[in-house]
Amino acid sequence: MMLLASLPMFTAGTLTTGSALAASGHVDLEKRINTYIRNLRRRGIIKPDEKTAWSVFDFKKREKLVSINENSSFQSASMIKPFIALAYFYKLKNDKKNYRYTQRIRKKMEAMIRYSNNQATNFFIRSVSKKPKLQRPTEVEKILKHHAPEVFQETRIREYIPRNGRTYRNSASARDYSRFLYALWHETLPYSREIKRLMGLHNRDRISVGVDIVPPVTKVYDKTGTTARLCGDMGIIEAVGRDGNAYPYTFIGIIEKQHRAQNYGQWARSRGNVIRSVSGMVYANMKRRYRLI
Repeated sequence: MMLLASLPMFTAGTLTTGSALAASGHVDLEKRINTYIRNLRRRGIIKPDEKTAWSVFDFKKREKLVSINENSSFQSASMIKPFIALAYFYKLKNDKKNYRYTQRIRKKMEAMIRYSNNQATNFFIRSVSKKPKLQRPTEVEKILKHHAPEVFQETRIREYIPRNGRTYRNSASARDYSRFLYALWHETLPYSREIKRLMGLHNRDRISVGVDIVPPVTKVYDKTGTTARLCGDMGIIEAVGRDGNAYPYTFIGIIEKQHRAQNYGQWARSRGNVIRSVSGMVYANMKRRYRLI
């Protein structure tokens, strides 16, 4: 498991272990996250040109636990890719004459979602429309907003993924991701089970991988996004209780930088660890609520 020793797990005066935090359930989770991020800013770990967004929704109690900058628009990086997959599935559902889900297409979907392959992503952007090539990214957005306007309210899709991976023009809000994940979990979107399967394929997520408090039995359906200006993850965590029941919740964490980081790898690792720390805080809260494993 990845060590997060370079970051303070929680701020001064708060509890510092997962088991201790689990017992501190009367402390408001959103306030703790805000305090934690403010502390990182004071220490210079998160810079003045960086903004963050956080969202957590408890499916069991149908309760929003965290809503920090949820409605603000952020660059999406590769977190936009499940949206692109959904646009293709809308076409597949409504035009079976011209769209198929063959083994070849399935493999391309896995490449796009599991391995974040940019060529596969551009293949699906091109596939959803016969309009001129440069108009097809906006066609993806139009398809999503036509079929699910209540979900994709702040989503903007304006570009293919460039060869250098520096995708800065596509954007969405944490609330859009939250609404998408809610609809996905309740299978109100076409091919929801296949999208969940794709997002559930093992990858280096920032929600459970490297987060010691999250046990291996926990299922995560997620998509990360990383550029020199964006580090994020959005997903559904299917936590397991000691009673054997599932206790799912959503987690979205986004950190966006106004200017490109000079050391991309170092910045991405550092901000990824911030997201992991917050994910650990959230899991500890859920563990207290439901006596999770």
